[in-house]
Amino acid sequence: MTLVQITHNDLDGYGASTVAASLAPVQRVVHVARYSDVGPVVEDELKRLRKATAPETLLMTDLGLEEPAIAFFRRFAAMNRNRDEGTRHRLVVLDHHASSLDQLRRQGLEPAPDPERPGLIRTDLGDPAVFVLIDEAHCATRMTFDQRALYAPGGAEGPAELVTLIEAVEALDLWQKTNPAFTGGLALDEIFWDSVSPLVPVSHPRHDRFLSDLLLAAARCLADGATAAELERRAGGLRAAIVDALMADEPGDDPALTTRMRLARMLARSDTMFHPLSDGTLLSFGLDSGTFQRVSDLVMETGRAKRVVNVQRTGTLSFRSIDGTALDGARAFRGGGHRDAAGGKLPQGSAHSLADALAQVEPVLNPPAPDPSASPFGALKNWKG
Repeated sequence: MTLVQITHNDLDGYGASTVAASLAPVQRVVHVARYSDVGPVVEDELKRLRKATAPETLLMTDLGLEEPAIAFFRRFAAMNRNRDEGTRHRLVVLDHHASSLDQLRRQGLEPAPDPERPGLIRTDLGDPAVFVLIDEAHCATRMTFDQRALYAPGGAEGPAELVTLIEAVEALDLWQKTNPAFTGGLALDEIFWDSVSPLVPVSHPRHDRFLSDLLLAAARCLADGATAAELERRAGGLRAAIVDALMADEPGDDPALTTRMRLARMLARSDTMFHPLSDGTLLSFGLDSGTFQRVSDLVMETGRAKRVVNVQRTGTLSFRSIDGTALDGARAFRGGGHRDAAGGKLPQGSAHSLADALAQVEPVLNPPAPDPSASPFGALKNWKG
């Protein structure tokens, strides 16, 4: 069964996606930066699942449940009731926020202890294929491992270092400062935030593999007895080793360059990170500003485009060009700057996904031609007196 995961973009969220990928073939991972973005993200998934002919599993981890998410659970259950029994989807929600229990009660859903899973609180949606489980005592990374029977093949255990990863992430996420694993969790968190955006961006298909490999490699060092300081000193070597493996089949790779320089060349060739607009401008979404600067230059240098724009979740746009048109693009979005490097702001103030960014940028940058029939004089065009 196809498995798709939606998870938070902090260490616990990536810990959960690392666990899931170690236990089952995850087709796609969606990382959500803000709980307020959960609503639009799950709405997109619901539209897709309604059209899917084969049953799928949707795994949601470490996302504080607010009103849009709870409304989605109800719509998911209603959709399943209208599907044939053999094609019904499965929804697995693993959360550990106390506020989620409050929100469920506000929305008329009374959480109760799960009779089959001691220590867990479950909300009944009237669908045996929907599991909304909350455990305040454990982080999402541990819950994803403990509840693996809901989405992974039977008997899946994953690599040995998962145990160390789970202990370190839980100690940090629950702020268990007296736990010996807490310091290791802090070190993992630092390595994570240093690597999550500037190296392999979330929009690249190798993003999750890169982060999971890095977290598992760091956890392996902790399991072997490395201190936090030793792990910090090894972090560059861990990243370099992962990049060596990642770039093994990349044409033109130069191991003499830095990690970011090597990866920038890979990113610039990506067919999935940059999406063409109708005027030939290439649009990317959510790239770290340093990464965008490096990669956009390489994209234009190779002749793929003369203008590139990056849209951040916060709604800021960065234009780069080699023909003096970056400023023209920025002006269309109430911005300014230099002729080949300028910025602006989305009309709606933010974007929750690449599709959302495309929908906001294209009509402003390339407005459709006016429809003559919409003019009050259109009816007179072919009239003869």
